[in-house]
Amino acid sequence: MIEHAYQLFGILIGILAIILSIFRFREGKMTLGMLSLWILVWIAVIVVSIFPESTNSLAVLTGIGRGLDFILILGLIGAYYLVFKMYNMIENMDQEITELVREIAIQREELKEKSDVINDKKENK
Repeated sequence: MIEHAYQLFGILIGILAIILSIFRFREGKMTLGMLSLWILVWIAVIVVSIFPESTNSLAVLTGIGRGLDFILILGLIGAYYLVFKMYNMIENMDQEITELVREIAIQREELKEKSDVINDKKENK
């Protein structure tokens, strides 16, 4: 089963990542859907670390050829998905910040106008 050091390293990283994901979920920093996704990813890392030959059968099933190529392509697709998801999150935050700054500017202007009216009334008395 475990013949090489990289297998043990993969198992330890997978277990540590699952524990950290659970802590982040408990702190409210991660949704249940993302927790489930990350646990599945890390369980897959652990399984592939224990049974590295299993990637060969997955590669044959998908027509990729070699197990390592299958893992690399899967990782590349996953990385592009995460970049896309982060891009969308940044776009949403940018839009929210713009709306917030606009609202604060409007409120400051309204307060300034009210302050000017009050000061004018005081000067006229």
